[in-house]
Amino acid sequence: MKGIILFICLLLVANSKAQELFVYTEPASNIPAHLLSTRLMSSFYKEKDGSGTNIHFMPEIRYGISGKLMLQTQAFISNRNGSLYVEGGSIYTQYKFLNNDAVKRHFRMAVFGRASYNRADIHQEEIETVGHNAGYEFGLIATQLLHKVAISSMLSYERALNNGAVYEFPNTQVNSATNYTLSFGKLMLPKKYVGYKQTNFNLMCEFLGQRLNGNGKSYLDIAPAMQFIIKSRARVDIGYRHQLYSTMQRSAPNGFLLRFEYNFYNVFKKFKQ
Repeated sequence: MKGIILFICLLLVANSKAQELFVYTEPASNIPAHLLSTRLMSSFYKEKDGSGTNIHFMPEIRYGISGKLMLQTQAFISNRNGSLYVEGGSIYTQYKFLNNDAVKRHFRMAVFGRASYNRADIHQEEIETVGHNAGYEFGLIATQLLHKVAISSMLSYERALNNGAVYEFPNTQVNSATNYTLSFGKLMLPKKYVGYKQTNFNLMCEFLGQRLNGNGKSYLDIAPAMQFIIKSRARVDIGYRHQLYSTMQRSAPNGFLLRFEYNFYNVFKKFKQ
């Protein structure tokens, strides 16, 4: 299974004609100004101890304040307590500070920050402020586009705090980590662009890693995905995340992701004039 996934991802890297959109990470290009994006992400990860499937629902709203600044809010809902339970949420902001454009190419860089609240139990060494840990994360994203070939990478610092008033972060675990990603993609359809009503079909592959700062434990995942963009407004993402290796305890490293997105343009624009 690992060999098949790795072969597909290497094929994408070698023959990329990509759109600058990814499933598991954000590129350095922000969403357009005055665009309101609504998302619903569902993930289904198999518990390693065989106790069932870890299901998360994460509704999300994003807004482009300007061409350089966007804001995002997200809620965390899971079934860890036996039924759907609202565990918390997060606020995310991204600022694009570098934008070098040329014919059929550009290079962009952005900084981002996230603050999360979570009241679920702390059940693994992996630190994840999107759905598992209360805490914060900040980092840097760089994205290069060359003749429709997109490569994006992220480096961040992440720190976990107590989950609410009940679940203190264990003093036997490391509470900070360094995250790193590398993403590639390929535009499969349409072969020839005619208009915005055409459905775009993209394939992509992402590598997602983390290293705990205190003890050096780490993991690396591979995440192939497919993406459909419909009439430049709606988007459907389907991905599978698979652990390549890990030296830390993770409760559910392997599973599927499904996301629906719909965009509204020029929202609140009159208030910006």
